[in-house]
Amino acid sequence: MSSGNSAFVSVLANFGRALRAEGLAIGSGDILTYCEAMTPLDPTDLVDLYWGGRTCLVSRRDDIRVYDEVFRAFFLASDSPVNELLQFRAQATAEAEAAFEIPATEPSDEEREDEEAHLGLMASNVESLKHKSFAGVTTEELEALRRIMKRIRLAPPKRRTRRTKAAGKGRKPDLRRTIRESLRTHGEMIDLYWRQRRVKLRPLILILDISGSMADYSRGLLQFAYSAKRASQRASQKVEVFCFGTRLTHITKTLQTRSPDAALKQAAKLVVDWEGGTRIGDSIDAFVHNWGRRGMSRGGIVVICSDGLDRGDPEVLATAMDRLSRLCHNIVWMNPHKGDNSDYQPQTLGMKVAYPHIDVLLSGHDLSSLEELAELLPKLG
Repeated sequence: MSSGNSAFVSVLANFGRALRAEGLAIGSGDILTYCEAMTPLDPTDLVDLYWGGRTCLVSRRDDIRVYDEVFRAFFLASDSPVNELLQFRAQATAEAEAAFEIPATEPSDEEREDEEAHLGLMASNVESLKHKSFAGVTTEELEALRRIMKRIRLAPPKRRTRRTKAAGKGRKPDLRRTIRESLRTHGEMIDLYWRQRRVKLRPLILILDISGSMADYSRGLLQFAYSAKRASQRASQKVEVFCFGTRLTHITKTLQTRSPDAALKQAAKLVVDWEGGTRIGDSIDAFVHNWGRRGMSRGGIVVICSDGLDRGDPEVLATAMDRLSRLCHNIVWMNPHKGDNSDYQPQTLGMKVAYPHIDVLLSGHDLSSLEELAELLPKLG
């Protein structure tokens, strides 16, 4: 850096020390490389600061999360030295939100150029986008929502299984281990060993309505399902995804593709009744008979995203919902027409029939309602 920015060199050095204090292996040479890398760049641009530091100071993928936290705390704190040296605090928060909408792996040059082209849009509209209905978002705004959805983690509640494991303390004595260990002391049981029941995550099943009446919301909900499925693979969670219009289609395998665009295109080819009619009762009944009774939904959380406009027989829907409620742990219904109305009452015949079997009713019309679902899931145990 030039001599005019010598004060900022100390800021970068202090930032490196802050990272080192959090456990990152950073030497003096790494900090000097960071300072040299910022020479041709704009030190007032948080995007350049972020990527320059991440390139020069982070060598392990596991350190990215720690780097993000330290970067946010160091450069955005109210008493940050950056705010004293550079008067861009009003711009800092907006740019920081954009800077952190980044993939977990390093992007290619083409992907980075595309990201930086949308940083201004994401920074200025990140809060408004969360409360904007999926029916009104543009293609560019959907791309911004896609990045935000990557950070949402669906964590279903845990349940205790009948299997047990060794534990320091528990309710059930481990007689087999206690007796086996007593053989070491000639039959005298000196120590008493215990076992406790294992805990595992409940399965999560997403059933999405992609009929014509849900066309404005289906692409946002399907993108959310893709993000949930990709996150479940990294967290070893069991997430199944279905789509239905006039019939039910299992699309879990198609969403395992790394590219979201390729995954959604494959799903669109697989679902032949996209934006067609709606037969909720027949679709739920098909799920119960072909998958639910075989154990997929047993003890799980079933999330149904639909507006309740059913063209089928109400008796079929009532029977299917009753059977499904007996198989799963909870049924969460997301109806975009609910919106932010806390006093919402079912208006369509399909919703009136299904309502007695629903445990939780949410809207699902925007990103904030999907975040509400993510916060609610762990509490449904």
